[in-house]
Amino acid sequence: MADMKSEKELILVVDDSVENLQVLTTLLRDHFRLKVAKSGEKALEILAEPNKPDLILLDVLMPGMDGFETCRRLKADPSTNKIPVIFLTALNMVTDETKGFQSGGADFITKPFNQDVVKARIQTHLDLQSERRKSEGLLKILLPENVISELISNGRYVPELHENVSIMFLDFVGFTKMASTMTPEVLIEELSGIFSEFDEICGQHGTTRIKTIGDSYMAATGLVGDDPDHASRIVRTGQDFIRYLTQRNAVSEKQWLCRIGVHSGKVIAGIVGKTRYVYDILGESVNIASRVESVGVNMKVTVTENTRLKLDSGFKTSELGNVLLKGVGEMLLHSVQ
Repeated sequence: MADMKSEKELILVVDDSVENLQVLTTLLRDHFRLKVAKSGEKALEILAEPNKPDLILLDVLMPGMDGFETCRRLKADPSTNKIPVIFLTALNMVTDETKGFQSGGADFITKPFNQDVVKARIQTHLDLQSERRKSEGLLKILLPENVISELISNGRYVPELHENVSIMFLDFVGFTKMASTMTPEVLIEELSGIFSEFDEICGQHGTTRIKTIGDSYMAATGLVGDDPDHASRIVRTGQDFIRYLTQRNAVSEKQWLCRIGVHSGKVIAGIVGKTRYVYDILGESVNIASRVESVGVNMKVTVTENTRLKLDSGFKTSELGNVLLKGVGEMLLHSVQ
């Protein structure tokens, strides 16, 4: 689908009438990219292709598969069910409109076409589609996709116990001293740039960013489905964080050093709050990961024995010995090389 406003939106026009296709093509081609289909069956073939349209104009009365059935089928497909459908019809019965909305249609345009009405209704639904994408984009920053799906489907997310999760905490070394030398604008700009890059790295590894707290960054793996590689993925994420900071420090006046701590165990995941959703994970494993970070090696990923045992053979570690963790006790820690 088109994601950039500089690119014209793509509209699929489905009508068995060559005359109607010509009228709509002439009306819309200067404003949108167009694809056409002369049957519901052909429309579904086009919709199976990777480049999905932003909106569909769909004739109701067609030989073979009619518009209502075509709409029902595309709404049953997760890859196409969010594309708005505007029915093209000469029908003017309340029962037909009801049937259209029940099949998943968003609107109706009656024939013969009034060009101002056609353009206005198309633009309205494209604007709504654009706002929906923006909202979903913001949700994906704040919540994992499985949580979003649960909220959309059921209106709530039931807290879950995850038995095999890896949690990472990152903190910046000497942050208080660094912050005192920067204006608020520069400090926020620096942290925003770094954390935005961290978010990109998390996306590359399938890691879930949980939250930031001041200069601390918290992330986790193993929260979605069966994930036997969760420990390795979180460590790779941390290593890429460090690699990014090292490269940044080589060309930046501001020098950022970090500690990263990782522990693997079980957590409770859930939504905190009702008017403002915050996805969070809770449990002893979270506390341990935080304590590991506080005693970790600068610009290294420090892991517990439980995490080390879950890493794949490609990782090399150096034993740090038993280290006293505040509120936890002694634990065997390792530095990932």
